[in-house]
Amino acid sequence: LHSTERSCLLRELHRFESIAIAQEKLEVAPPSPGQLRHVFFHNALPFVGFGFLDNAIMIAAGTQIELSIGVVLGISTMAGKYCEIQNHLLFPCSSSLAGYVEALASRLGLSIPDLTPKQADMWQTRLSAHLGKAIGVTIGCILGMFPLLFFGEEEEKLEEK
Repeated sequence: LHSTERSCLLRELHRFESIAIAQEKLEVAPPSPGQLRHVFFHNALPFVGFGFLDNAIMIAAGTQIELSIGVVLGISTMAGKYCEIQNHLLFPCSSSLAGYVEALASRLGLSIPDLTPKQADMWQTRLSAHLGKAIGVTIGCILGMFPLLFFGEEEEKLEEK
């Protein structure tokens, strides 16, 4: 940077620092119910997508894992469905898609809640964020069970033959 650019940058940093010090001394009001709803939905929507993809992949590929690795290891159907083998094989697939889900949510216009740093650190905001994530992943997992609709038809066709 040139000397004029450095001095301009230094002035801006001092101005920013003085604003931050002034905000630290001020008493900040807790977030409004509208802001808390915004925080809730901002955290819930990406987790709906993640829960959906995670559960759909787990159900769709779980049968194949059960039929291949489960038979080789001699484990039961229940153990095959919920064992760590399946989680270790499929979780990287669904977690690698989490970035795409968040990118899609931001493309859909999901903006970041307008909160001060103190408001973002308040217990109400953290509670709203955690509830949004928990409820979002629950709804996503329920929606991600759609592959189960197709498994009944295949079994009926096999029984008829």
